[in-house]
Amino acid sequence: MHSKEIEPQTRRGRIVKMIWKALPLLFLMMTVVIIITFFSVINAKKTKMAEAQAKALANERPPTNVVLLDVQPTTIRDRINLPGAIEPWTDLELLAKINGEIIEVSVIEGDKVTQGQVIARIDPTDYQIALDAAKASYRMAHANLKRFEKLFEMRLIPKSEFEKNETQVQTTKAEMEKAELSLSRCNITAPMSGVIRRLDAKKGLLLSVADPIARILEIDKVKAVIGIPESDVPFVRNIDTVQLTVQALNNLKIEGRKLVLAASPENIARLYKLELAIANPDGMLLPGMFVRADIVKNVAKASMSVPLYTVITRNQEQFVYVEKDGLAERRPVELGILEEWKVQIKKGLVTGDRVIVEGHRNVEEGQRVNVVRVVSGKEGTAL
Repeated sequence: MHSKEIEPQTRRGRIVKMIWKALPLLFLMMTVVIIITFFSVINAKKTKMAEAQAKALANERPPTNVVLLDVQPTTIRDRINLPGAIEPWTDLELLAKINGEIIEVSVIEGDKVTQGQVIARIDPTDYQIALDAAKASYRMAHANLKRFEKLFEMRLIPKSEFEKNETQVQTTKAEMEKAELSLSRCNITAPMSGVIRRLDAKKGLLLSVADPIARILEIDKVKAVIGIPESDVPFVRNIDTVQLTVQALNNLKIEGRKLVLAASPENIARLYKLELAIANPDGMLLPGMFVRADIVKNVAKASMSVPLYTVITRNQEQFVYVEKDGLAERRPVELGILEEWKVQIKKGLVTGDRVIVEGHRNVEEGQRVNVVRVVSGKEGTAL
């Protein structure tokens, strides 16, 4: 026979029974809470002990020799440095305008020429004969016109006959002027000042119309052509001048004035061509020379800045050490724009803070430091 559990008949009895059944679970929960609290207390004590031990060790360690930077407001610029090349201001292909044999070439490749200077001559004999014939035709037509003019005044010829002779005079005059122009083109002259980059003309060469004579480059002024990434186009739109460095001329610094920024990319790299005008009176800049453009995108005035190597990154946190009352103090910072080896500190430093720029890798929070030297400005960024 199985004994049956007696069910309490009163409300109080039922409550006592329910509590009695829940006692094991409540005991287990309380045990878990006690264990968690115990371990939390232990961890907190360990942390405090570690901090105290680190502080004690820092105080026990001999002072570390350090160099300090006296932080003062300065101007820092966000720059991009892009490659480019020098191109001639004008690249002209000189072509023949008439047919004929070249009888003289007056220049060689590399020569400088001035506008109007003779480069080569075509045999003028045929064109001189044509001009003489055209002049004779014009003189005859002009003489006939005078005779017909008197006859017309005497009403001996109709007006149409007189007008026909007027037209003949105009026609022969046009033919004469055309012959004069063709003869003048026997002297092939430079249409602009520049340098002979290539000379196709050779003595004895028989030319046809549009045959190449020479290639002339205008280099009294030149263009620097820079490829601008599409992400930087908005910054370049508003600039007027750009500083350039010519490496082939011992890193010569020059200034280029903005001419035009292309409205569309020039190649699959999606670079927008920026053309800069550069004066070149002494001819030192030659087409093809490599240049680097230093373009200022943004200027932050009165900003705090430190050498980039001063900033330490640990556990996704960036900080510097400053000296305060002879101790190293860890100071979290927020970085801004970068210029060469100098980085803007947007938050974390104020005027007069003394940042450890040498020895900062050998100190910890609260450690005593021995100040060897205090620097400021450019002297600090050069360390």
